[in-house]
Amino acid sequence: MAPPEFLNPGPFVVSDPCAACAGVGRGVGAPCADCLGTGVGRFFHGTKAALAPGDLISPGHAANYGDRGRAAPFVYLTGTFDAAAWGAELAVGDAGGRIYVVAPTGAIEDDPNLTDQRFPGNPTRSFRSRAPLRVVDEIVAWEGHPPEVVAAMRDGLRRLAEQGVVPID
Repeated sequence: MAPPEFLNPGPFVVSDPCAACAGVGRGVGAPCADCLGTGVGRFFHGTKAALAPGDLISPGHAANYGDRGRAAPFVYLTGTFDAAAWGAELAVGDAGGRIYVVAPTGAIEDDPNLTDQRFPGNPTRSFRSRAPLRVVDEIVAWEGHPPEVVAAMRDGLRRLAEQGVVPID
């Protein structure tokens, strides 16, 4: 089943712009309080973990990327469905990928792994937080990237790891 059109408008496109600021991220003279200045009306988190509405996704668990022996100091969220799909597809484990609508419970910041390091200006609308994310809902019907594209991305991540490129904490 194809996802609703709003879910996957393409890479680097906010899937659900903030209604209060029309996706701009600023109110009158200050960051928009509704979207924490991000322009995002709804945040997503891609994973393989089975969660339910109300569950918290907290930092401190084994990292999905890089050194699996370290505890991840952040949790990650995004305003683009495409980035959430990548998170779900690339997360470790054999379970199927899942995409959740999440709400931050504390401050968020740009994810340096996907912002100025690779995509200046944070076009992927990728963020991280030291505070938990609350699961609001699960997106059940979604289509991921073609298997050969996922395999190519995994190969690229493997090459980066071999070169010593690790996630920025």
